Amino acid sequence: MKIADFADFIKDLPEAEHSLDGLKTWLLQGETMQALFMEAVKEIQLPPHSHGAQWGIVVAGRLDLTIGGEARTYGPGESYSIPAGVEHFGTLHPGFRAIDCFADRDRYKPKTK
Repeated sequence: MKIADFADFIKDLPEAEHSLDGLKTWLLQGETMQALFMEAVKEIQLPPHSHGAQWGIVVAGRLDLTIGGEARTYGPGESYSIPAGVEHFGTLHPGFRAIDCFADRDRYKPKTK
């Protein structure tokens, strides 16, 4: 079964500013939080980091994620929750797509062109 790409109206959202080569992102800004639609076009290593609470769901592909020292692989339809301040890191595999919600209203800034 082929998972459809994100809809055009999602891809019309502003891109998010970040430093990860090979990661496409679209930012939905709310008053109190953010949602990030993301797609990996190649393997991407996420370095260890922490921030406010985060919840995400895998739409397609695979994510290897270590949260607070506990490693797990996530696939389509599986969700993950990262408590505020907990260190996490991982690997996004090519074709990975997810929707992540961040409790931090300003976790990402819109990309400037």
